[in-house]
Amino acid sequence: MSEHVPYLIDVEAQAFYVPEQSDEEENHYVFTYLIRIRNKGSQPAQLISRHWFIRDLENHEHEVEGEGVVGEQPVIQPGQTFEYMSGTALESPVGTMRGSYQMRSEDGTEFDAPIPEFLLSVPRTLH
Repeated sequence: MSEHVPYLIDVEAQAFYVPEQSDEEENHYVFTYLIRIRNKGSQPAQLISRHWFIRDLENHEHEVEGEGVVGEQPVIQPGQTFEYMSGTALESPVGTMRGSYQMRSEDGTEFDAPIPEFLLSVPRTLH
């Protein structure tokens, strides 16, 4: 936590392939992902909405926007972490996700928290 940086949100993602919900013969690949959102700033911040870009191996990009995450708009206190799991499906065994969360601090300042690009990949697809 930094007293000099009031608005600092760190986002980490970890993706998992879900073979029992996928159908590779039909090019339907399901992934879940765990997101950790840590407030490293000095102000409490509420997650208002999300904006995702999901890209498959063919470079088809799907854009997703909406309020909150998993039905919540959590307030994350300085030094605290909020975690959730969600999922997506692709038409290829490899893809990526990236985006941002739109945040609002306790003092009313709105800012974006970037979600670094992460890989979605069926095991043993990439070397």
